[in-house]
Amino acid sequence: MSAPEDFPAEIEGLTLQAASERIHSGEITPADVTRAVLRRIDEIEPQILAWARLCPEQALADAERLTQMLREGRDLGPLHGIPIGVKDVYHTAGIETSAGSSILKGFVPERDAEAVKNLRSAGAIILGKTITTEFAFLDPAPTRNPRNLDYTPGGPSSGSAAAVAASMCYGALGTQTGGSILRPAAYCGIVGLKPTCDLISREGIIPLAWSLDHAGLLARTVADAALLLEGMVNGVSFHAAALFGGSPAEGLGQFTVGIPDRYFLEKADDETKVAFFGAMDALLGLGLKVCAVRLPASFEEGVEAGSLTFRVEAAAFHEEWFRSRRGEYPPKLAELVEAGLSVSVTAYARAQQTRRAATAQMRECFRRVDFIVTPATPAAAPKGLSSTGDYTFNSPFSTFGLPALSVPMGAAANGLPLGLQLVAGHFREEALLRLGMAFEAVSPPHLPAKLDT
Repeated sequence: MSAPEDFPAEIEGLTLQAASERIHSGEITPADVTRAVLRRIDEIEPQILAWARLCPEQALADAERLTQMLREGRDLGPLHGIPIGVKDVYHTAGIETSAGSSILKGFVPERDAEAVKNLRSAGAIILGKTITTEFAFLDPAPTRNPRNLDYTPGGPSSGSAAAVAASMCYGALGTQTGGSILRPAAYCGIVGLKPTCDLISREGIIPLAWSLDHAGLLARTVADAALLLEGMVNGVSFHAAALFGGSPAEGLGQFTVGIPDRYFLEKADDETKVAFFGAMDALLGLGLKVCAVRLPASFEEGVEAGSLTFRVEAAAFHEEWFRSRRGEYPPKLAELVEAGLSVSVTAYARAQQTRRAATAQMRECFRRVDFIVTPATPAAAPKGLSSTGDYTFNSPFSTFGLPALSVPMGAAANGLPLGLQLVAGHFREEALLRLGMAFEAVSPPHLPAKLDT
């Protein structure tokens, strides 16, 4: 199967931060940027299948309006004129939001999700909706991995990850209930950020499991992720500018990084382990203290409680549709709903109690170390499109609501990317992004020159 040729070296190949700097210097305009990415989409989208629907006319109209605003001296900030993608579970005013399912086909929200509204206010341009697996669960979407079209991009934020990796937008919104942001970020060789639960509002997002769902994002670099995060929270809880002064590694020597004593490395393949220990050497080179950290005794029990919570809450959301439209549900989602419907109220209540206790113990763990580091996935992306891959390494941090960042850490022998997962205590996004930026600066280049098969 043929694949797209070289990554573009022109406008569409820039990072979000670089595109923003050129827009604000007057070298290029939001209209230039938007035309460039739409041209890129025309060229390669038929091979990648990242977009559920595009809004080129509206995007170009917004770009012209934002270009004129800059000419008049009205600047909305770093995201002014930056085209992005939005996962098809976020409500978008006037744009169909179907969550990849025939059940919601034709549903057009009247209002934007809070995160989308914030991004529009910050000057971002919505190109369209990126493909999600059906209702953001595990039944694969048709999207292909831009690094190799014969491999999965991961999921459920499949389209968002692929669109960013293939230079079809400068960033994209995702959601994560288990591993839906960090896994596709690792598989596609980009950055994924799942912030602390509810740092980004979930208002206007179609839920999967409401107490586990996180709003987040995918980007080309950690700096890009910081800028998008600031836009999504409307600059209230987070200030990206604090990350851009001086060296990213400055002051990191005061921090301790913990390698978990179990659960992660024992499940990773050999290539992933080699890349991971290389990443640890890089962190040591940055002056961080690296040590083993004992996970709480309740860790595995808490993860299992999260899994039960996942099943029950998904079943509760889907129950009415499932009973009347069972034939429209894909196999894995149907199995999830059926399993959740069989769980007793008592078992659900006990699971919630267990999860709260395990989360409290994880907070204590972060009194001993500043960060926990693991591989983002047990291996590189699996071949074929019958699976979205293994989210075992991501789901614990969704269960406990902790912020987690996936950054590229090299590649497997077949050239597919591998990801490093960095985790911090609740609401420590700034420290987490500083660490990610510092690691990114010393890690080997991870974007291949070509999208090879």
